[in-house]
Amino acid sequence: MDEKGLGKRLQEMRRNAGYTQQQLCQAANLSFSTLTKIERGAIKAPSIFTIASIAKALGLGLDELLGTKTKSEGKLKQTSSGVQFVFFDVNGCLVRFYHRAFAQIARDYGVSPDLIEMAFLHYNADACRGSFSLSDFNQIIAKRLGIPSLDWLKYYLAAVEPMPGMDGVVSWASQNYGVGLLSNIMPGLLKELRQHKIIPDLDYDVIIDSSETGLIKPEPEIFELAQAKTGLSADKLLLIDDTRENVAQAESMGWHVLWFDYAQPDESVEQVKMAIDMVSRGEQNASSLGASFREFAQPQPAAPGSH
Repeated sequence: MDEKGLGKRLQEMRRNAGYTQQQLCQAANLSFSTLTKIERGAIKAPSIFTIASIAKALGLGLDELLGTKTKSEGKLKQTSSGVQFVFFDVNGCLVRFYHRAFAQIARDYGVSPDLIEMAFLHYNADACRGSFSLSDFNQIIAKRLGIPSLDWLKYYLAAVEPMPGMDGVVSWASQNYGVGLLSNIMPGLLKELRQHKIIPDLDYDVIIDSSETGLIKPEPEIFELAQAKTGLSADKLLLIDDTRENVAQAESMGWHVLWFDYAQPDESVEQVKMAIDMVSRGEQNASSLGASFREFAQPQPAAPGSH
């Protein structure tokens, strides 16, 4: 939910518990101004630790306070390793080749691709954290490179393409397990990827967009937030990510993990399929599951304006 929705729900749950704002502040060891701002929706993405303190003071679970509803409530299957929820990274897992954008910008403006990549990497983390807008990012990079303007979204969408095989995996997994996106990504890009059908436009149970949370991987807080949104324990979660630091952090917090090697997508996709038990299980045999996967893996007609 957005900050307005969170504030409204927090206010409702506080009143249901019979607390005044002052009483809740004392119980949660929270300043009065912070609580009132959260309830007004004036704080974007409040700290997960703050929300956890409020939930504890109200005698509620974090998922109960947030109103988290996923397929985890008795409806999820469980892999042989106990996983019930799969988080997919986006760049390097669901899409590839965004680095091609550097080469195209270089051709269009006569600037070295290395200089473009260096400028991009210098500001990428702040952009993914939502510290500034995509428009601001464009202006900053253009100024640094000495070019008149830049439209990173245009170059990015023209460069990326779906990771072969992952569309079918995500679609299949969504019918059997909880699925979510957990991505370091610039403002607005995730929405564009879904609208252009570059990644599956599914009804994801949880979406953690770094630019909206103010947190980025591998910071522990973003994994804590993701787990809280599922309402599940760490040992029920699987992260599929192409960055080793992110995988290592999630594993240290008790998650199941799988490193995705985007340089070898076919092999990595097979590993993903095994990790989420796309083999014989329960009442289904291997041939029926294989047929089910092949059905979802068939390429779909491109939507108008898609890339």
